[in-house]
Amino acid sequence: MKKQGMLNRDIAAALASFGHTDLLVIADCGLPIPPGVPCVDLSYRIGKPGFLEILHAVLEDFEAEAGFIAEEIKSGNPETESAIREAIAPEYISHDELKKLSAQARLIIRTGEATPYANIILRSGVIF
Repeated sequence: MKKQGMLNRDIAAALASFGHTDLLVIADCGLPIPPGVPCVDLSYRIGKPGFLEILHAVLEDFEAEAGFIAEEIKSGNPETESAIREAIAPEYISHDELKKLSAQARLIIRTGEATPYANIILRSGVIF
């Protein structure tokens, strides 16, 4: 049995299959899931698990070369934006662009987060 890193078998398997530039979305409970994109739904109650908790756990086990967040987070959820900036240097796109780009994701991880614009698209990097 695995004793550290990502324990969720679906997420761990997906992350192991990612290649350079593949996209991973960590989403709040309101982000629409595009048809055909696999989703691991971790939500079990409003706010649980939280977006930042999952973001930090994923970043411990995933090499991200870029992160994309909605420009609207700056005014709509500045606390979460600040915490994201501490974890990764994000690039800003519109929320509409983020939703469109999520259709290209290899996986969406849905959290129970219920605050505005708590979504990020991570682009897979390489470890060498």
